[in-house]
Amino acid sequence: MDGSSLDALDARLLLLLADEPRLGVLECARRLGVARGTVQARLDRLSAQHVVRGFPPDIEPGSLGYALTAFAVLEIAQGQREYVSDALAAIDEVCEVHATTGQGDLFVRMVARSNDDLQRVIDTVVDVAGVRRTSTSIALSTPVPPRIRPLLERIARR
Repeated sequence: MDGSSLDALDARLLLLLADEPRLGVLECARRLGVARGTVQARLDRLSAQHVVRGFPPDIEPGSLGYALTAFAVLEIAQGQREYVSDALAAIDEVCEVHATTGQGDLFVRMVARSNDDLQRVIDTVVDVAGVRRTSTSIALSTPVPPRIRPLLERIARR
């Protein structure tokens, strides 16, 4: 689904749930001034179209003891993207992997408990068959965390 098929009510509903993910359908309907069935139908559609991927809590890795975040650019052997991606998914500290264009083939966000632990995680990544080279950077801070809100607000203003 592309953003052009989201209307202002969809965006307002998503903003409401982003702010208060535990709200029920009835309360969402009340706050948006629409019928409960309208909210339910929109949530069902947004879920079916993979716009809404779930309602898990957003957990800070540092609260679990993983205070260090690092990013690695991986160069991999030709034709090994699926195998390497599956192997990376099996490493608990690997939070996300993106296939990219440019210098590297995969962009990996990982967490660790310390610099020594990060070295262990990097060693585990490097040991994956098909990984040819890595370049890792440690995040010092996150001045702009992952966000969707400004995009939803733009659509809500339509």
